[in-house]
Amino acid sequence: MNETTPSMDYITQQTAKPRVTVTAKMPCSAPLRTVHEGGRQSSVTSVTTCCSVNSDEIHRGSEMDFSDSSDSESGGSEEETVTQDVDPVHHQQEEESEASGRSSPQPPPTLDIQPPVSPSEASPLLSSDHEEDEDVDYAPPPRSSSRRRFASSSPGSSSPEKPTKRGRGRGCGPGRRGQASKRPKLAARDFEPQQGRWRTKEEPDVEPPTPQFEPKHQPGPRIDTNVKWSPLSLFKLFFSSSSLHSIINNTNANAVRRLAQGSKYKWFPLSVDSFYIFLSIILFFGLVHVHSRADFWRREWPYQFVFPKSSMSRDRFEAIFWSLHLSDVTEDEENERKRGTPQFDRLFKIKPLYGEIVNACNSLFQPYQNITVDERMVASKARIGFRQYMKDKPTKFGYKLFVLADSKTGYTSNFFVYQGKDKSKVKLRGQKDDGLSVTSVMDLMRFDLLGKGYHLYVDNFYSSPLLFNKLLKNHTAACGTIRTNREGFPRTTINDLPKKPERGDMRWIREGNLLFARWMDTKVVNLCSTFHKAYSGATVLRRVKRPDGNWHRAPVDVPDACRDYNINMGGVDLSDALIHYYSVHGKTMRWYKTFFYHFIDIAVVNSYILHKAVSSSHNQAPMSHKQFREVLMREMVEQAKALVAEATPRPSLTNTCMPVFRGSTGTQDRRKCVVCAAKEKVKAKQMPGYKIRDMKTPLYCSRCNVSLCLVPDRNCFLEYHSMGLQK
Repeated sequence: MNETTPSMDYITQQTAKPRVTVTAKMPCSAPLRTVHEGGRQSSVTSVTTCCSVNSDEIHRGSEMDFSDSSDSESGGSEEETVTQDVDPVHHQQEEESEASGRSSPQPPPTLDIQPPVSPSEASPLLSSDHEEDEDVDYAPPPRSSSRRRFASSSPGSSSPEKPTKRGRGRGCGPGRRGQASKRPKLAARDFEPQQGRWRTKEEPDVEPPTPQFEPKHQPGPRIDTNVKWSPLSLFKLFFSSSSLHSIINNTNANAVRRLAQGSKYKWFPLSVDSFYIFLSIILFFGLVHVHSRADFWRREWPYQFVFPKSSMSRDRFEAIFWSLHLSDVTEDEENERKRGTPQFDRLFKIKPLYGEIVNACNSLFQPYQNITVDERMVASKARIGFRQYMKDKPTKFGYKLFVLADSKTGYTSNFFVYQGKDKSKVKLRGQKDDGLSVTSVMDLMRFDLLGKGYHLYVDNFYSSPLLFNKLLKNHTAACGTIRTNREGFPRTTINDLPKKPERGDMRWIREGNLLFARWMDTKVVNLCSTFHKAYSGATVLRRVKRPDGNWHRAPVDVPDACRDYNINMGGVDLSDALIHYYSVHGKTMRWYKTFFYHFIDIAVVNSYILHKAVSSSHNQAPMSHKQFREVLMREMVEQAKALVAEATPRPSLTNTCMPVFRGSTGTQDRRKCVVCAAKEKVKAKQMPGYKIRDMKTPLYCSRCNVSLCLVPDRNCFLEYHSMGLQK
């Protein structure tokens, strides 16, 4: 066979099975010498025959590595080293070949490269002995020391055998270049196409189109500010007289039902004046805190409180509190029969008052341009299905409320109680739900009452391109922090923030009206906005470390969206703070009474915000929050006393003699006057032939029920009662 210098493409085609690796260490330009049979050559020939090659495995891309490393070279000689994974069947033949090579040194072996043959032309040894080796489940045998011994031993080489370092994991053994390396983990975003690039603060941004602010009404209180409003009159705007009478009637009906069921306590029908005193005592609980509610009526020191026991006894207060019911008793029983069906209303027990409080909050105040949506937790550990747990909130257990509040004043403009996931709703295959983060905001935004051009601020629970685009269609701009795994958030990493950014570094991307910004504060903050530019030179003061290691406050660049977010996002937090300063929340065994407490808090805080707005319009200093509650308590007690005074029996038409017309006019239903008729009878007796006249009158006495004349020339009414003729 003629000696030729094969090309690298041809050599690559001569591929062994996946369990065999053949490495020919030689210069690429060195010719390959033919291996003859006999002696050392026969051992190489036996090794060569173990490298079974077929056309199918060649097409599957089996590897044959030719490298220039000279781990087994000694001096400057060039020699060829054949390295392979030796099958255990041939171990004995290899050892005999090595022994014969040591006894009679031969020239270095060469590899005989033959053209590829078809499987039909292959030798019987290759076609029969290795026919079962093509099973895909074949596991290669562990590497033996004979491989390293065969690869490093060569005739005429005096260099010691070097142990090869093995890597950790598959494919890291000898025959591959380099050491083992940890395969990087790929995220889902790595398989998505990267579009666009993050821009720096030096690159200019366009001013996005912003909806013009056109509210339905003038921002501020929607009441007559020219009139002087007392705290009680403002509170009655939320707790109207219809709401009070509804609660009173339902409480009386519930007390009768409880007494019929066997409850034993003294009960007198609840009246409006008693209910006002009951509310004033509840407000007093928010100002003064004691361990037990009964301590307010104790006479011993130091519990010598004058107010509660001077207005209402403890037993009377407890009886009202036990019987307190907000919904109609009969309708409540009908709703209980629907439990377990889609028609069952979980919030029916609070619905009458709940709906009126929400409507009052919507109609009595027009929010300013900046508004915010956030959650609010009402503390409770009641065993009820829609109680929630939020580990990041100060109040972890309780009822979750979604609240829309004014960022400037903290006024609660709208809210609703979250009842949990609606399991009765059937979702069709392929139907995509917007999710709670979108539906909650769209339910709170009453666009028919608010108007256009509002700036809504939300946190990363709500922010998404889907929500912001929906708000923009309703002429409402939005801004908020956003999670990077939201659908629509840019996936590109081109020119992103470095791994260790400095404080104040920022990147931004604009996609139409949506601005995505990343800013480094103590950690990376991600924001999305539809009405901000990326950066306009704004700064904030932050603690920055000097080169000498000392900390100082220095201005740090900040995106416009982040600056406005920090200023206007605290609307619901401000409302929560005002509520918790003097909250009337207390322990109760009924879950709906917890909401009754919270509705009182909302009504008092919103009334106080209206009071401040009215006082500022009159250029007067408003009362403090505590003073407002104290005055409200005193006015409730005075209102109760006035109602009691009005209920005192007064002289009426039924117990006092008063002239009253029988008809609607002076000529209808005229009857004979009893005094004139008596006089005419006397004259007829004294004067024979005297014709009796009929003296009629439209008046009668309301108490005596007799007709009497009341004219300028005769006053039969006075004459009748002065003679003692009345009944």
